[in-house]
Amino acid sequence: MQIRGKLLRRVALLCAVGATVLALRAWAASCTTQAQMTPQQRDALASSARTLLLQAQSGDVHGLSANTVPAVAANLAGIQNWIQYIQPLLKGAAITVDEVYLLDASADPPGQQSTDFFCGSPVVGFNFTGLPQGTYALAILHATGVRDPQQVSFILSRTPADHWLLAGFFNKPMVEAGHDGLWYWNSARKFAQDNMGWDAWFYYRIAASLLDPLNFLSSPNLDKLQSETGKVRPANFPGPAPLMLNAHGTAFAVTSIDTTTTFGPLDLEVHYAPSPAQIAELRYPVIARKQVTDLMSALLQLHPELQGAFHGMWIHADEGKNSVFALELPMNGNGANGQQPSLNSNGFAR
Repeated sequence: MQIRGKLLRRVALLCAVGATVLALRAWAASCTTQAQMTPQQRDALASSARTLLLQAQSGDVHGLSANTVPAVAANLAGIQNWIQYIQPLLKGAAITVDEVYLLDASADPPGQQSTDFFCGSPVVGFNFTGLPQGTYALAILHATGVRDPQQVSFILSRTPADHWLLAGFFNKPMVEAGHDGLWYWNSARKFAQDNMGWDAWFYYRIAASLLDPLNFLSSPNLDKLQSETGKVRPANFPGPAPLMLNAHGTAFAVTSIDTTTTFGPLDLEVHYAPSPAQIAELRYPVIARKQVTDLMSALLQLHPELQGAFHGMWIHADEGKNSVFALELPMNGNGANGQQPSLNSNGFAR
């Protein structure tokens, strides 16, 4: 999973969900945590959520559709696509229900733009936009004991007959390159203490991605994580303006840097916009390799701490929206000492 959330799968919800740092409102709808529920309420929710995930695990598209609200079930292709994606990840996994919340918006005024739920103490908050009147639930489940453990969240809607139907679903990985969110959080703090700002920034962002199952949840721990992340944001990080690097008199415009596990270990994914002269050089494999390794060396010279925190770099030369050349280079080897990587048949290096 990359930090930008490429692997977060979302399917149409009964309602739109907005992410926000929540502020208490007098008209907030009510929320009941699992500790506050009766055993009957808790068991009913957990059983419904577990059944839904077991149906996804077994590839039962029609069974899952039958347990889904009509507005979502109408998008059968969306359900099929999600099951096709998630089923291989769930194969052989042990399914557990981690948390359930009962969300009562039955007394909300019709047409209310935003509905906030504040649950328990310390407060966990959720914000929904355009939520119809009704009673809902949120269930967070874990699928573990497999190579890529997943956290799956379901939005459930209660019917007049007191059945719980699926109204939305989300999934995110629980680990990145073999480590969970708390490991990345602790590692980020150590990097920050050692003034390794770029390492801390990337690790904090991975921690936030892994520890927030929904992206529209607010809690004291997540707020603290976000605060710590903001304090280490690099001033010269590429964003609206590129990061300009110089290698042997040649300028490189780095447009974005992220993390990736495309090849298994944790790499940096670096994109740059080559000049017309650099694009011309990329037609020749030997010169192209040197261009990319020069960029990598310049970045490591500027931030040598990156060598200890990442396996390598996956570098893309982009012309517009297209990647015209790419190399995956390990930190200790190809990028640092000029050894030449081998190219596959597509001109991409491994």
